[in-house]
Amino acid sequence: MTTRADAPGDRVAIGPRTRVALLGSTGSIGRQAVDVLAGLPDRFAVVALAAGHDHRRLETQAAVLRPRVVALADAAARGSFRPPDGATVDDAPDALVRLATRDDVDLVVVATGGVVSLRPVLAALRAGKVVATANKETLVSGGHLVMPLARALAAAAPPISPFASPLAWLRPIDSEHSAIWQCLVGEDPEAIARIWLTASGGPFRTLPAADLARATPEMALAHPTWRMGAKITVDSATLMNKGLEVIEADRLYDVGLARIAVVIHPQSVIHSAVEFVDRSVKAQLGHPDMRIPIQYALTFPDRRPSPAPPLALDALSALTFEPPDEARFPALRIARDAGQAGPRASAALIAADEVAVQRFLERRLDFPGIARLVAAAVERFGAGPAPDLDELIAFDGEVRAWCEAAPGGAA
Repeated sequence: MTTRADAPGDRVAIGPRTRVALLGSTGSIGRQAVDVLAGLPDRFAVVALAAGHDHRRLETQAAVLRPRVVALADAAARGSFRPPDGATVDDAPDALVRLATRDDVDLVVVATGGVVSLRPVLAALRAGKVVATANKETLVSGGHLVMPLARALAAAAPPISPFASPLAWLRPIDSEHSAIWQCLVGEDPEAIARIWLTASGGPFRTLPAADLARATPEMALAHPTWRMGAKITVDSATLMNKGLEVIEADRLYDVGLARIAVVIHPQSVIHSAVEFVDRSVKAQLGHPDMRIPIQYALTFPDRRPSPAPPLALDALSALTFEPPDEARFPALRIARDAGQAGPRASAALIAADEVAVQRFLERRLDFPGIARLVAAAVERFGAGPAPDLDELIAFDGEVRAWCEAAPGGAA
């Protein structure tokens, strides 16, 4: 393995195998990342795996990927965990940061949730690592902290290098942002007229407004096209996920919220599109399979065979589009307003949404109450200067505590 070190912080693997730390390996995105990594053993060497509490799944993953070090946050689960031969267990409180900054790691995949995941993201970028992230808080709460680091790394890279773009250092795993990224490769950012984020519309796309108050968690989790974790599936049902992606797109592509549009596309075949000033539109299509954007983030700028099924264009009967209904799904407007208000408001938005969705899943809040609670939290906490990392983590806890105690969705 050789590395390039011809610019400050510019230490990206260029040898035959990229050395990877995967944080959050047992969650939905982490499991699919493991599938991709296991399928490309000639391209990746997995150095580190980290998980929360699922020690049995972590054991299985470690047996396949043979990491040098593993971390398991839950102490009780750690007591039952059996690491593979030759692997060590990092049980330090800052294990994620330690794994993300190891000298023998080139690329860090962040599949963990929560604002605390910002610590390993920031540490990895400061150490000159490439970060591929599915963590919403990375950009929604911490975009003002992480993007300057990614831009600095890109500025230090040789001009002809693929790493001369911030997106080569902070790589989005979301299907929508991966689609936009792919559409922009080789394009002049000044030529962007509009970014189109596509949304499936979720399971309640055609449900009358009067029936939304009776929507159950089981109904919300029955997504028509994607198979995802519970939180993101409910966010898809409220359109909050699309609102968060609007904020992420603003942070990643620096085009301004006014040039980011959302369109409902129920078939989930077009994952997003970019319209240019000459009115040409480029779109990225693919089977709705998260392994495609995960693999693109890992192998960029190369493409390799994927475990995802192919998209048969001749079998598609129709691709349809419609505007989002913000009267029935106000979360999209609430998120856009929070993104416009600044980092404190967007941090309050994502913290409140986490609590609101959990309360809905536990039947302690009705479906429309998710948006009501989030809007109330943004109004209460959204004003003020941009927080630094420690302030952001404390602020996140304050917002969550208030939302947990708020009665009936703060109607």
